[in-house]
Amino acid sequence: MIKAKALIDLFLDASWSEQGLSENTLSAYGSDLLIFAEFLAAKSMLDVQSSDISQFMAVRFEHGLSRRSAARMLSALRQFYRYLVREGQLKVDPTTHIEPPQLGRPLPVSLSEDDVEKLLAAPDETLALGCRDRTMLELLYATGLRVSELISLRFEQISLRQGAVRIVGKGNKERLVPVGEQALSWLEHYISTAREAILAGRQSDFLFITHRGSAMSRQAFWYLIKRYARVAGITKSLSPHTLRHAFATHLLNHGADLRVVQLLLGHSDLSTTQIYTHIAQERLKELHQQFHPRG
Repeated sequence: MIKAKALIDLFLDASWSEQGLSENTLSAYGSDLLIFAEFLAAKSMLDVQSSDISQFMAVRFEHGLSRRSAARMLSALRQFYRYLVREGQLKVDPTTHIEPPQLGRPLPVSLSEDDVEKLLAAPDETLALGCRDRTMLELLYATGLRVSELISLRFEQISLRQGAVRIVGKGNKERLVPVGEQALSWLEHYISTAREAILAGRQSDFLFITHRGSAMSRQAFWYLIKRYARVAGITKSLSPHTLRHAFATHLLNHGADLRVVQLLLGHSDLSTTQIYTHIAQERLKELHQQFHPRG
């Protein structure tokens, strides 16, 4: 164990000086490698085979190791054994053929339809800024726009007659997104009343403006979402794209075709859109467990 500790310390020193790894990363690597050394018992860390590492990872999984922690642990082992090969302590890296655990993309947080209604109703629409905020939230949920697309909207991109917005998204790709009746009604109300009050005689090409007459920043809109979530009593950890996620998930829950959702969201790759099917499926599982007599 002393020799193992000495090897680990040399590796950590080299990692700090050569790669500039943070103290947190070095501490995690050191802890993971010591756990592996204890698993090996009397066997030297220099005599390890791929089978030893596979067995070690299997045992850790049995003890409830998460995939993310497993990925970090395997990263520590890879870095350690690559270092030993570089230093001439080993000829063969035993981690070469070990497959990393599949982490998958974390599912975005999506609000229920009831939570969305509460969030949309949170702004005080009797105030000009509250009317603006309600319209922005309504439009975001009705269209699934990215926040950056919403705050940069200009008048020429809106067609109240056609009930659609023209968006130039990532990669300068243009798409036409329909706007639902409720959001359209709020848009008309905002344009004819609150927007004029906020501008107070000034001119602006942007659809949604601040009291200074300029476009809103992403940070400012993110602050508004968090504030209105508190007002609505929503305790979930939200993101600026929460309503975009809800838009996609709720469409799929109600039977929309995945490729239609892809077009509306402006995704170039269908696999990006498919993550929302997982959220919809998780919701279906919850409903089944809640209401099925044998759930």
